[in-house]
Amino acid sequence: MTAYDVIVLAGGAAKRLGGADKPGLRVGGRALLDRVLSACADAAVTVVVGGRRATARPVVWTREVPEGGGPLAALGAGLRLTTAERVLVLSADLPFLGRGTVDALLTAAGEPGREGALCTDPDGRDQPLVAAYRAEPLRRELALIATEHGSLAGLPLRLLTEELDLARIDAGPDASFDCDTWDDIAAARARIREHGAVLDEWITSVKNELGIDLDVDTAILLDLARDAAHGVARPAAPLTTFLVGYAAARASAGAGPAEAAAAVAEAARKATDLALRWEAEAEASGGEAAGAGSSGGGTADGTAGGAGRDAGREGTGTP
Repeated sequence: MTAYDVIVLAGGAAKRLGGADKPGLRVGGRALLDRVLSACADAAVTVVVGGRRATARPVVWTREVPEGGGPLAALGAGLRLTTAERVLVLSADLPFLGRGTVDALLTAAGEPGREGALCTDPDGRDQPLVAAYRAEPLRRELALIATEHGSLAGLPLRLLTEELDLARIDAGPDASFDCDTWDDIAAARARIREHGAVLDEWITSVKNELGIDLDVDTAILLDLARDAAHGVARPAAPLTTFLVGYAAARASAGAGPAEAAAAVAEAARKATDLALRWEAEAEASGGEAAGAGSSGGGTADGTAGGAGRDAGREGTGTP
């Protein structure tokens, strides 16, 4: 993928949220701004236009002039700090923006003759703050708008998008879902706890919290946990997965993400094989005991069937 820069607009008064710090509101335990930043982690330069705050990864901060001057003014301020041929432009309140949407926008923006690409929402409306633009026409149009109107402050984004040849990307309902109201925040928090999403959301949040950049086949670890719980004992599941992680970390010290992921897979395979052997032995032992008991010839511990261990001592004087 060709290098790109990203501008995240994180200002605004958030009036429908009662003036709350919208980029800092948490969904799934992560700030909205951090969720957006994680979708474009490989950007060459990341510019955030808004008030400074703690972020999960380093960014370049700037402010629009005047502060509160609107999205076009913010875009102009951010663009001055970028150099890449393509610029991703995002609002800071997109809890479900994913890497797939980012890639689709950047690819479409690079098509011959195109000056950018933007997402459309389920109703077909353009979303100019979920978009990728070619830098040269973006600078040109912003300069023309500023010349015509005296500044970029207070102007709508449609003045920009109407003048550019943009591809439209239907990225589904999630990519363009933004959080403008408390109802939107509640809906986002509920959605990540749905059955089909909660595990991936949790794993992603844990990796971000721990600073881990590692793609792991979660199915392998889930199978391991299931086999350890079933074949050994229920507490064996979390303890075994911890030991697998520790062993993988030792085996891949100093290696890259691909080698680390391979180390996790290999450690999980070994532990799974061991758990299955434990289960097989338990089943075999149970079968042997059942067989011995039904024949009356002996028990699993080698004593006479039906008599009990101390029965052989009767008449020997042993108390």
